[in-house]
Amino acid sequence: MTQDSIKIFCPATIANISCGFDVLGLALSAVGDEMVIKKVPIPGLRITKIIGLDLPKEVENNVAGVAGLAFMEASTYKGGFEIEIYKKIKAGSGIGSSAASAAGAVWGMNALLDAPFSKRELVQFAMAGEKLASGVAHADNVAPAIYGGFTLVRSTDPLDIIPIHAPKELYASIIHPHIEIKTSDSRKILKTSISLADGIKQWGNVGALVAGLFQEDYDLIGRSLVDHIVEPIRSILIPGFDEVKQEALNAGALGCGISGSGPSIFALSKGLATATRVTQAMSNVFVKMDLSYDPYVSEINTKGIQIIS
Repeated sequence: MTQDSIKIFCPATIANISCGFDVLGLALSAVGDEMVIKKVPIPGLRITKIIGLDLPKEVENNVAGVAGLAFMEASTYKGGFEIEIYKKIKAGSGIGSSAASAAGAVWGMNALLDAPFSKRELVQFAMAGEKLASGVAHADNVAPAIYGGFTLVRSTDPLDIIPIHAPKELYASIIHPHIEIKTSDSRKILKTSISLADGIKQWGNVGALVAGLFQEDYDLIGRSLVDHIVEPIRSILIPGFDEVKQEALNAGALGCGISGSGPSIFALSKGLATATRVTQAMSNVFVKMDLSYDPYVSEINTKGIQIIS
């Protein structure tokens, strides 16, 4: 590649997908950030512009900067990079705002250097940004952003990521109520141990969900979208969660749960028409509560981060 500058789309993501806490994620098409990455002769990394959110430009205090530094430390490249960030994903929304920045930075830098690093290595670099954001170097958002589609993080040490087939008729509905829940705070309320009974039920759902996705068995996907461990605790932080979930199921959703650490709520449906109806039903709950929100209907983004110019 002879380009010295690229503009990229960095997708929002849904992590956990009900039963897969910290291991499952998917990429969205309908919402994401944009970034401009420039290759420059002056060594080092600089964030020159941030539009949309009030975030630090200091490289060591920005998730894109920290991920980019991890990339550069492993690279033989002697020049530098400049990054512009155009945030469309609100911070604390539960749809991978920090992951989009971290993943976009390293993906764009890699593209400008003719891709010396693999997708798995890029995820490893991006995890450094996630650690800055949440205190934990998790990969369930950055992996689908970089790989596209659904991903399973089998292990983070060593890092082992398995891409999972995305059924063509599967659509996501996302409702983001305008309250902020920081990932670091939502992790603090989680239990550090679970019962064997709950673990068995959860493992069964994770395995069945993966099988359902590969087999395009929509009924099995729906039966598997159940979280016995995290949702019962985190849902108390989200106003109207139980009603939103029930209305989504009533409207025909396969399943519904918390996106990432919340407050966004997601549902998966078969077909665009059903997903659109589900989104409206979920929205109606927040309308009645007089709580402002952002609604999205999205196909599954099977490509992940993409160059747009």
